[in-house]
Parts: sequence; structure tokens; C-alpha cells
Amino acid sequence: MNASILLVLFVFAGLFSPGPNVVMLTASGARFGFRRTLPHLLGVPIGTGLLAASSAFGVNALLLALPALKLVFQIAAALWILWLAWRTAQAGRAGRAKDAGQPFTFVQAVLFQAVNPKIWAITLAASAGFGIGLDPHIEALRLFAVFAGINLCVCLFWTTVGHLLSGVLQSDAIWRGFMTVMAAFMAATVVLIFL
Repeated sequence: MNASILLVLFVFAGLFSPGPNVVMLTASGARFGFRRTLPHLLGVPIGTGLLAASSAFGVNALLLALPALKLVFQIAAALWILWLAWRTAQAGRAGRAKDAGQPFTFVQAVLFQAVNPKIWAITLAASAGFGIGLDPHIEALRLFAVFAGINLCVCLFWTTVGHLLSGVLQSDAIWRGFMTVMAAFMAATVVLIFL
């Protein structure tokens, strides 16, 4: 099978499965609605595309070559994801009507990808396993296009799911349960950082 088709299938499977972005976008779609989540939704594909493009220039290899730098990245990523999970759980405890939180901005969503361990793992595997020997600039453009394009579709899907769930989440008890489950899923992704 063609290496580019394999790359697309690999990236789709990796990005569609639950991870911090999927959980956060589903929760944000339910919490803030589709329109208010749109900057977050658009920032994720751009951030993942940029990270994938950087892998063509060896950024992922640098992290693998410097274990101390990798450990600092892992700890920072774990702490940030746990903090986001705590904030999500707090929004659930406050109740839907009292939730005064704000969705991620475009820039926050782009920057979050730099500490998202799932995205690092997928970009590293894609760069190492599905390269086709192109000039690094062309390979970077190829990886950016694949990651950003696929992730845009994935983000649209999960934000829409969250938005559609918002109609079911009208009671405070159901809202608290949903936000607690989303926070637990997000916190659980921290385990992936250290695998």
C-alpha cells in the first residue's frame, strides 16, 4: 500500500482516538457550545500540523536524544493536563448555570499541542515510519497538511458531539457527572506521557 495512504490511516486512527484534545473539545462543545469553541477547534489542527512539520526537521529526535529535556517536557505536560482536568471538574461542581469559565483561545489551543504527549507520540511515529525521502521542507509541508487536514475533521466531529450532548446535560446532576467523567478521562491521559 502507498506510504501516503498508510500515513493518512495512521494519523486518522491516532488523532480520532480519545486523548486530551478529544476530551477537551467534547467538553468545550458541551460547556460553551459549538460557536464559542470554534477558536479552540481551529487552533488544534494548526498546532498539530506545526508540531508534525517540526518533526521533519528533527525536533522529535532531539527530545529522544536528550532524556533530561524529555523528562522536563513530560513533567510539564503532566502538570498542565492535570490542572486542566481539575478546572474541568470544578466547572462540573459549580453547576452549569454558575459555570463562568472561558473556552480555549486559538493561541492557547495551538500552544497546548507543544505539551500534548499524544500528539508528540503520533508525530514522532509518523515522521519515523512514514517518511518518503523528500526534502525536509517538502516533508514538513506534507506532514503539516496531513495532520492539520485530518485533525480539522476530527475536531469538528468531537466538538459537534459535545454540542449535541449539551441538550441532554440540562440538570446540574447530569452536568456534574459529565464534567467529572471528562475530567477523569483527561487526567487518565497523563499515564500516556510516561509510557
